[in-house]
Amino acid sequence: MITGLDHVVVLTGDITSASAAYQTLFARAPAWRNSGDGADRVLFTLDNTTLELMAPRGDDAAAQRVRGALVTQGEGLASLCFRTSDIAKTHRRLERLTLKPEPIAEVESRDETTGATLSWKRTRAATDTARGVRMFFLERQQERPLSVRTTPGSITAMDHVVVSTADPERAAALYGARLGLDMALDRSHPEWGRLMFFRCGDLVVEVTHRPGKAEADAPDRLRGICWRVTDIDATRARLIAAGVDVSEIRTGRKPGTRVMTVRNGTCGVPTLLVQPSQGKPD
Repeated sequence: MITGLDHVVVLTGDITSASAAYQTLFARAPAWRNSGDGADRVLFTLDNTTLELMAPRGDDAAAQRVRGALVTQGEGLASLCFRTSDIAKTHRRLERLTLKPEPIAEVESRDETTGATLSWKRTRAATDTARGVRMFFLERQQERPLSVRTTPGSITAMDHVVVSTADPERAAALYGARLGLDMALDRSHPEWGRLMFFRCGDLVVEVTHRPGKAEADAPDRLRGICWRVTDIDATRARLIAAGVDVSEIRTGRKPGTRVMTVRNGTCGVPTLLVQPSQGKPD
């Protein structure tokens, strides 16, 4: 049913500042700019997925919904959008799984810079059935243009997106049995709780559970993103020179990896950078 993670949405109150911040973080230019349906949008498309920045625009009902989400949750990760090759089949499956999908909608977007257009079909699961996480599903025939790299030491791709849960068994049933993602890891540790990795195309949806952190019936939450780099030393030097607050480089949990934390310039999204094992410079 799901072939990959098409994009994630990050809400912001200032699209200009957010776009500049992520251009600095990624060392890649925006690939798409669009306004409509109550929002301004800027998209950064990396090698395996897209980050969409969204800010309210205007005073219509759609804009008020975006503002309401900002008031409720603040800036940060707002939704996941999975890609599928057959939206009609996906819609039928979501209905059978009682995820209460909205009717399939046809959507078109026009890039403000080039005038190019993209179209797709999408549906959305009811948020309460997805344990509090906004989930969309879309089918598109055209590929988005990639974000052009502006300097060395750029971000290459998403490594994983993190979802925290108070009920790991129900989360495992949602992402594994119901959405059909392949569980690659299920591990518990007394210090950091339980980790579950679900493969989703060329990245991972990581579901985390820390006992005692929330009531068992609390909704799941989108927590953060880990991005891949090929030369973490070069990336760290570049970010420091740009005034971004980053941690020291440390050894990752996965053997052979090196990681660092980005402490600002992410619109409130907890952000980790990882150099996979045997990474090579740009």
